[in-house]
Parts: sequence; structure tokens; C-alpha cells
Amino acid sequence: MIIEKKINEILTKYPIIKKSVKRLYQVTFYLLSNKEEKKGNINRVTPNDQFEYFFGYYDKSPWDSDERYMLCLRVQDTSKSVAPKEPAELLLIDTKNDNTLTSLGYTNAWNVQQGCMMQWLGPNYNEEIIYNDFIEGEYRSIILNIVTKEKRIISKPIYSITEDGNYALSLDFSRLHRLRKGYGYSNKEDASKNEKVPTSTAIWKVNLKTNEVTDLLSYSDFYNFENDKSMSDAEHKVNHIMINPSGDRFMVLHRWLKGTNKFTRLVTIDMDGKKMFNLNDDKMTSHCFWKNDYEIIAYANKQGKGSGYYLFKDKSLNYEEILTSLKNDGHPSYSPDKEWIITDTYPDRKRIANIYLAKESGEINTLAQVFAPFKYDNDVRCDLHPRWNRSSTAIAFDSVFEGKRRMYTIEVKPENFLEK
Repeated sequence: MIIEKKINEILTKYPIIKKSVKRLYQVTFYLLSNKEEKKGNINRVTPNDQFEYFFGYYDKSPWDSDERYMLCLRVQDTSKSVAPKEPAELLLIDTKNDNTLTSLGYTNAWNVQQGCMMQWLGPNYNEEIIYNDFIEGEYRSIILNIVTKEKRIISKPIYSITEDGNYALSLDFSRLHRLRKGYGYSNKEDASKNEKVPTSTAIWKVNLKTNEVTDLLSYSDFYNFENDKSMSDAEHKVNHIMINPSGDRFMVLHRWLKGTNKFTRLVTIDMDGKKMFNLNDDKMTSHCFWKNDYEIIAYANKQGKGSGYYLFKDKSLNYEEILTSLKNDGHPSYSPDKEWIITDTYPDRKRIANIYLAKESGEINTLAQVFAPFKYDNDVRCDLHPRWNRSSTAIAFDSVFEGKRRMYTIEVKPENFLEK
């Protein structure tokens, strides 16, 4: 792995050569890999039919409060386009009734990495769901009561929601799609495509009760906040907004692109758009999660220490490296009871991806290993995105080891750990 990383660093200067060498390397090991490989006590909860099923991102739970029902999307194909303009069907899975499926409707705004942001709406997480859609030429979100079938249309799409279900934060999904395929929506052209640092709104705050929308921060606000010389003449975007448990502060990744160079910093902000804090400015922060109102786990780079999992203390320069034996990027989250951390990996040289269950003390257990066919690679890849149920006893994840995108679960029990 050390040799691979050094070669990758050298080839980064020559992107065309790097792409060819990487593909040859991958194909060689792909031919040698076990394409049927699957390890772990894995349970498929979606049908094995002609459709594809998935949920979305790792920071949301597909389970309702009683853990009987799960949410997922059903589509025809996720291997061709990162953000298709054809509709996706919203489904309810009854796990107490042979995983029977009930259709809840359709959405016209979705992508292969994060779906349509569909999730149970707090604080009860049992009758209302919210999801994004494209209606009459605009991105919106819809609150649906699955019992009464009543719908409310919200003026903006949602990205992250407070746990009490009162407020959401939103961003420009068209700009996000143009600058990061697979995370935005393709229905509408990016109105700011000719601007590297738009003065237009980057983040909105939405009152889900009154439908009031507030312009919170612009791209130029991020550009002007503790400006770095690398930001000049670069295209700027924001992504991966996550609100803390109490709903008074959020984190966001501010990213800027300059040729083949990509830079990221982790910024935390009050819900009124004030008190911005540059939590990690070492040019690379990937996936994050609030442990509580004051601490954030992130796969990031720290000067002098390198890339790994770090636990940051908000509004301070304090941090510590945790999970030191895990050096590869993944999607981490704490269990609701804070006893465990779940994370995953991208496919290795043999196209095998792992799900790890860990403790801050350093204990690492492998829950599953699954194969990833080349059909699902690059922008249409299927990240596992492990996410917790609400009682910290199981996780759900998406995978393509059976040849199509499906949703699976694993119970979190010592007897389910793979042998080391």
C-alpha cells in the first residue's frame, strides 16, 4: 500500500498517464479476483429481480422509530448515469412481513450516491418522510405522511435536517452536479457555471413548519473567510452539510478546484450563518460525522501526521487521531448509543470492499467483505455507506456483489465478526 501511494503521488502530476496506469492495474487484479466473494452474516432486504434498489447516504437511517419499516429507492439502472432524469420509485419495506414492498410515489430528483435525500422526519421518525423532487422546473422537497397520504411541498430541496424536524439546510444541487458528478441533480442547468466564485447563495436555511427560506451564506462568503492563496482563480463549491444533534450548529466542506488540484477544508457554522470556524485547513477532509454537539469524526489529512481518522473538537484547534490501524478513506458514523463506530472502505486492488466495526480505543472488527464488479465504478460506483438502525443493533448498506445494486443488513453481534 505504501508503494501504491507513492506511485499515485508521482502520477498525480500526469493525469492522463495516471488514468491509463490505474485502469491497467485494476484490470490485472480484477482478472485474478474471486468475483463471487462475500463474507459476513449478510441479509438482503430488497428483491433479487430486474430492478435496482438503494437508499442513499451514510448519515441517515432507513429505519423508522419502531425499526419495522425501512425506506429505499427502486430504479431501472444505476450503471449508466450518475443523475438520471427518469423517475425513481419511493418504497417502504415491511421487515416484519417478509420484506413486503409498498410504493410511496416517485421522485424526479435523485443521484446514485445520495438518492433523493429521502429520510424519516423527526422528532418521531414514524409517520412523515421527506425527500427531494423536481416540480415545475424547480427543485423542491416534499413532506409525505405515509399514513394519511397528505403532502406538503417545501420551496427548497433539503440536504440536512435538524433532529426535531423543524429546520433544514439546502444548497445548489445544479452547481454541485456540474462540479461533483453523482451528488447533485441534472434536471436544471447550473446558473452560475460561468462564475468561479459566485456571489449567489451557497447555503439556505429552510423552516419546514412555515416554509420560510433564508439566504444564509454565499460562495463569496466562503472565499473571503480566511482566504488562502490557493483559492485564487479556482472554482468554489460546498457539499456534505451535516447539522449537529441539538440543531444549533452545522459543518460543511468548502471545496475549490484549480486544474487537477483539489482542496477541501472543514468549516463549522452556527445555524444563523455566524461564527464560522476553520476546523481543518490541511487541504483534505473527506467524510465526517458529529459524535455529539462538540466533536466530529473525520477522515482527513493533518500536517506531519498524514491521512487517517481524527476526532476534532469544534471551535478549537484540538484533535486526536483515532482508529490508527485504518488508513483508507471510508464513511464513518457513531452508533446512536455512541458505543461503536461503523465505517467502510472503497474496493481494493481485488475489488473487495470492507465494513468495519470499531471503538475509539482502537478495537477493529470486520463485519463484512463484498465484491464490487467493474460495471459499477468511478462516478457510478456503489459505495457501501453503512448506516445504523436506531437501537445500535444493526446496520444497513448498499452493495452490488450480486450483480445489481441492492440493500442489505447485518446485525451487530460479536458472533457476526469475521475471523481475523
